Amino acid sequence: MPLKLIQRKGSDVWYIRGTVGAGKESRAIYETTRLRDKKLARRYLRNREAEIVNSLLEGPRTFADAAKAYGERGGSLRFVDRISKHFGKRDLSSIRQFDLEAAGRSLYPSCSPETVNRQLFTPFIVVWGYAAVNQWVPARKWLRPRKPKGTRVIRAQSTRAGSKPTTYDQAAKFVEAMSPAAGMLMTFLFYTGMRPIEAFMLEASDVNVPGRWISLSHTKTGEPRGVPMHEFLVPLLEALVSRGGRVFRTQRGLPYEEKDEGGGQMKSAILGARRRSKVPGISPYTARHTVSTQLVVNGVHPHIKDQILGHAVDDMSRHYTNVPQKPLIEAINTLPVPEEWRALEWWGDPIKATKKLAKGTGRRTDLER
Repeated sequence: MPLKLIQRKGSDVWYIRGTVGAGKESRAIYETTRLRDKKLARRYLRNREAEIVNSLLEGPRTFADAAKAYGERGGSLRFVDRISKHFGKRDLSSIRQFDLEAAGRSLYPSCSPETVNRQLFTPFIVVWGYAAVNQWVPARKWLRPRKPKGTRVIRAQSTRAGSKPTTYDQAAKFVEAMSPAAGMLMTFLFYTGMRPIEAFMLEASDVNVPGRWISLSHTKTGEPRGVPMHEFLVPLLEALVSRGGRVFRTQRGLPYEEKDEGGGQMKSAILGARRRSKVPGISPYTARHTVSTQLVVNGVHPHIKDQILGHAVDDMSRHYTNVPQKPLIEAINTLPVPEEWRALEWWGDPIKATKKLAKGTGRRTDLER
């Protein structure tokens, strides 16, 4: 019996009932659409039938299968293993909104909506989107956790470093206390808003200095995007790009490793700079929050801001990631540059300076005779 819509006695919700396929390859279906509108229920039925047929032809695909494929393409798999274990061998196409919400209650029972969104919904939706591109599942709109509203709601305050923005004056003081190699990377982050892992993996071929543009083919969301370059960064990137390969390297000249928890690779440099500068709470992710906040303060349109940070991707930015966009370049250039930052010694010869240590560190010679 082909799939059809039915209603239970006393209920106005539509159900799907019937069989897809024939013989041993058939599958009996009886499930709710959770919809009361018949037109929407018909659309749901068609999509569901297509999912089942695809599953019968190619075999069921799990969330883990989709995550593996997404990772092989270069996508970030942070937080994904836990989601894969939760859904196990379940057919990916059978997962619904209420299943994802149930996963949130099971995996993160005492966490804030923001944490559940970041560690469950965001990675799940990104992996699902990649599966949809491969036509394993249909494209679908997922509802994210809502933040509690009202003046009487008590919210836990995050004390994690990097969770809040800083001022550019404080950032300049912090960067001044770093070794040149680490300081150059942090400077780049504070004037692009890129994620640390994106900066760590940046290649010279991704950087168009004359066009004031950076092209990223692999990002956390899986979508390629372009990033505008602040005029302040031009002399720095001209020097670093000239040597080819990875743009940013450690003080020893080694490239950073490809890790999802990218910011942790600068732990020693960050802790040392906090101690020397007496500026607490700054981490690589502080730069991203600072760029976002400052763009808002400067009156930059929210959509432009979201495009710069990679939160919003339209057809133009998706298909023409290597084409500089003037509105984004103009927006990023509204970020302020303190004179203390411009006066740092390593601007004269960035390549030579990358081998130096932070001021006041290194081997002591004052006790030698």
